[in-house]
Amino acid sequence: MSFFDRSNTIARPGFNRWMVPPAALCVHLCIGQAYAFSVFNLPMTKLLGIAHSTAPANWHANLNWVHPLPTDWTLAELGWIFSTAIFVLGFSAAIFGRWVEEGGPRKAMFTAALCWAIGFFISAIGVYIHNLWVIYFGYGLIGGCGLGIGYISPVSTLIKWFPDRPGMATGMAIMGFGGGAFIASPLSVWLMSKFTTQTHVGVAETFIVMGAIYFVFMVVGSIIVRVPAPGWKPAGYTPPVQATKLITTNDVFVYDALKTPQFWLIWWVLCLNVTAGIGVIGQASAMSQEMFPGKVSVVAAAGFVGLMSLFNMGGRFFWASTSDFIGRKNTYFVFMVLGFLLYCTVPYTGKVGSVVGFVCCFLVIISMYGGGFSTVPAYLKDMFGTRYVGAIHGWCITAWSMAGIFGPVLVNYIRQYNVSHGVPKADAYNVTMYIMAGLLVIGFICNLLVKAVHQRFHMQSDHEAELAQAAVASAGEPAGA
Repeated sequence: MSFFDRSNTIARPGFNRWMVPPAALCVHLCIGQAYAFSVFNLPMTKLLGIAHSTAPANWHANLNWVHPLPTDWTLAELGWIFSTAIFVLGFSAAIFGRWVEEGGPRKAMFTAALCWAIGFFISAIGVYIHNLWVIYFGYGLIGGCGLGIGYISPVSTLIKWFPDRPGMATGMAIMGFGGGAFIASPLSVWLMSKFTTQTHVGVAETFIVMGAIYFVFMVVGSIIVRVPAPGWKPAGYTPPVQATKLITTNDVFVYDALKTPQFWLIWWVLCLNVTAGIGVIGQASAMSQEMFPGKVSVVAAAGFVGLMSLFNMGGRFFWASTSDFIGRKNTYFVFMVLGFLLYCTVPYTGKVGSVVGFVCCFLVIISMYGGGFSTVPAYLKDMFGTRYVGAIHGWCITAWSMAGIFGPVLVNYIRQYNVSHGVPKADAYNVTMYIMAGLLVIGFICNLLVKAVHQRFHMQSDHEAELAQAAVASAGEPAGA
């Protein structure tokens, strides 16, 4: 197993750094399937009824641990699969962040491949025996660990390979996660159509096939990836000597970064931006069909999910690259202001029956949602330096974990409350859209308060540390005091 050690992934002289982005894409395009999970939601509400759901009229009855009679699951229950996976993603990234940095990207990518594939296989068993808790465990917990480890594994590596364009680098690393659904959505629908019969919905078989495919591609990525040799720099690149207002030349230790107000302000900026988008992604297929009954078919809804994935992917590269020129803080200001206007517009598009307007609003929203993810590693690099940016990034995306709970819960349960109180399904999402717009106002304020990190949090250079130890020793005190 020494093949997976970090020491065996150090690039030899002459290695082309442009080989690393494809390795990152091999992993992120696979784990990005999470954004297409909504295409399984409606089929999984009919596993028993096949043509129609057998869920009871009182949706609260399905929340009991033991059902008196077998019934199909509700959309509200199924929404927790996605929420659990995203929640575990953030905290597994935080917990294993330092291990990923020390063990190297190859070991992390292979571990992510194992967890992701096993999560699919366990979920297939849960579908087969019709036990939702097994799916929560498989896709949510085990698969979620694969999501977290796989998500952060190439990010800091690409920042080190591209110190001249860190925004573009993180955009390349993370755009695959946004684009994964563009492949997974039509693939899932096609596989289910092949395995579905008059008495069976082919979700379990689809999980097995997709788990096997993803494992192979993620292992290929782990074989390709390399880390730069110590001291490596791109040809012609000169590191900046003097820091600017919001870009430091110093490093901050990962646990010291957690003590700064800047970290938590950026944490909330990310959390609020993600909350405003993730609930929509989790129910994009069902939402488009319910807001425009008769106008949006199942196939068209799957196409909408795939199109959102394309903009999610493109937005990650576009906005992160743009941040190299206009700055990270200004980029987030654009997200908050434009997002606010678009969320307030969505209910109007539903009222007038404008499918095109609805789609355009959400395509721009999702591009900024993806851009928030790809810009935040460079934002953290600017504030805290490059030395521990991978581990700091791992802690920051716990904001994604919390948003993975807040967003789908807001969308799913407010919708269910409205429907159960007589609100037409086409209007059931309006209140949620205005709440999302309000969240972005708070995010704007948090971003406005971000300032440079105080120098007391900066790590000492090796030379300064040696001088400090010598001064302590000359005073007659132990050097480690």
